[in-house]
Amino acid sequence: MKETFLAGLTKKEAAFLLHDWRFWARPDQWPPEGSWTSWLVLGGRGAGKTRTGAEWVRGEVMAARRGRLALIGETYHDARDVMVEGPSGLRAIGPVRERPRYEAVRRRLLWENGAVAQLFSASDPEALRGPQFDGAWCDELAKWRHGEAAFDMLQFGLRLGEDPRQVITTTPRPVPLLKRLLADARCKVTRAASAANRANLADGFFERIVARYEGTRLGRQELEAELLEDNPDALWSRGLIEAARVSDAPPLTRIVVAVDPPASSGAGADECGIVAAGMSAGGHFYVLEDASRGGLTPLNWARRAAGLFNRLDADRIIAESNQGGEMVEAVLRQAAPHVPVKRVHAARGKQARAEPVAALYERGLVHHLGCFAQLEDQLCECVPGKGKASPDRLDALVWALSELAFSAGGAPQIRRL
Repeated sequence: MKETFLAGLTKKEAAFLLHDWRFWARPDQWPPEGSWTSWLVLGGRGAGKTRTGAEWVRGEVMAARRGRLALIGETYHDARDVMVEGPSGLRAIGPVRERPRYEAVRRRLLWENGAVAQLFSASDPEALRGPQFDGAWCDELAKWRHGEAAFDMLQFGLRLGEDPRQVITTTPRPVPLLKRLLADARCKVTRAASAANRANLADGFFERIVARYEGTRLGRQELEAELLEDNPDALWSRGLIEAARVSDAPPLTRIVVAVDPPASSGAGADECGIVAAGMSAGGHFYVLEDASRGGLTPLNWARRAAGLFNRLDADRIIAESNQGGEMVEAVLRQAAPHVPVKRVHAARGKQARAEPVAALYERGLVHHLGCFAQLEDQLCECVPGKGKASPDRLDALVWALSELAFSAGGAPQIRRL
């Protein structure tokens, strides 16, 4: 029916309709009716969340309802590459003549009608102290490392105009901030699974990703946009992690970077787990950064690990060598000859290695410095011995904390693996 209608349009009519979001949007992508302050858009991977947020901003600016906006991503890089320059970002939608100009130095978008949107990083909440807005778009809020602080600072800045509003687009995770929004009477919620946007997603995504995760708890969260609580069979719980989360770490006596390399590289390969952790003089452990990433060549993941080592002024890289033996150490030394490397070999199963580390969490000895959404998903969703996905981030975390807590060069011997 829609195809027949489109075929009968003139070129001028087709050009107009191409950018008419009211025609193309699904019901869940259209702003809620009635009075609201926050619109929470919960969607699976590829469900069209970014396009929804960008089109809301465009519509409000073009209708002159918003003139001073905040665009907040997990990092400045995410805000620019996804919200501004991405295929569904603000500089890719709408007629070319209406698209905003981006000032990279000042990190802002400028429209011809005078509207301005300033980019912010949720990792720098203090940058939101002072500016004021009449609208905001927050992207992937559930994975913000300093989510509570950044979101609270934004609320103080939403004070311009008669009806300041914000849109939050995110894949759901059971973090306290998201639960707070869901309980807010002034927050409207819409949901969409990945399959809702099937026509605009590559066949390979459904053949590879959906086949791998469909029916799993992680799939229900990442594809079906369900908000799931703890898996009772997992070694970690979100409450356990949340109770020990910190925003700052004390002076650390030792820092290590652990690498769990994939067996192959390329788009379909497992991620390379890269996690940094440190130990304080008081015998507590701090997860400092999760730099894991998929699709890296051996030299690229080695450079990434070495870069994290240098930035944190770490003491050693711990490299799991089951997949590559001496090659793993050789690649790391090629990327950074000066870096001390310790190879470790998994002689026991994942559960046997993970259980002592999970016990450290239960004793309140491990603290996450901010939020590491994907790592925490693996910790709280992965049941050793079950599931198809390789928990690479989890493995890297276990290697890092095992080195600090149980090795001869780490803390006093709590318990050796």
